[in-house]
Amino acid sequence: MSLYQDVIIAGFGGQGVMLIGNLLAYAGMEHGLNVTYIPVYGPEMRGGTANCTVVVSDDAIGSPIIRSPKSLIIMNRPSLDKFQPQLVDGGVLIVNSSLVDPALADASRVRLVPVAANEIADSLGNTRMANMVALGAYVQATGVLPLSAVEDSLGHVIAKHYSHLIPKNAEALRAGAAAAKG
Repeated sequence: MSLYQDVIIAGFGGQGVMLIGNLLAYAGMEHGLNVTYIPVYGPEMRGGTANCTVVVSDDAIGSPIIRSPKSLIIMNRPSLDKFQPQLVDGGVLIVNSSLVDPALADASRVRLVPVAANEIADSLGNTRMANMVALGAYVQATGVLPLSAVEDSLGHVIAKHYSHLIPKNAEALRAGAAAAKG
């Protein structure tokens, strides 16, 4: 069976959207898969909107452009409004329910996975890890990669002077995966 998974990850600048997209792509490469990663920045980096697309496949990737994504990781309301209509029927929608009311999601058309990413990250000691919580939920919900492959790639995308945060980020990934299990 061939593997193909694509995702648009979207939120405000400063929420770590690009970091988790980069992490997912790197983990896919390290796992021997083909990947594409395209970052898209709004007018301002911190506080403006930001999104990225990641495609992970065991086959050649024809185009990195995603018009109808199979999955979304949504960190804020404007991103839900913009990208939810593009999500394929039956697609996976990870919603940061700390900032987005899950009732706004079209749960009759897609597989909704609400995750209180900010609260979970807070309980781990750092709200800024909400992105890792959301990524852990995505990995669990889609099965795109083993969670351990993502954890193992943390050292490649987190700057060396922040390497002391790698264990906490791994913990946040695991907490997000646990939240997605229900």
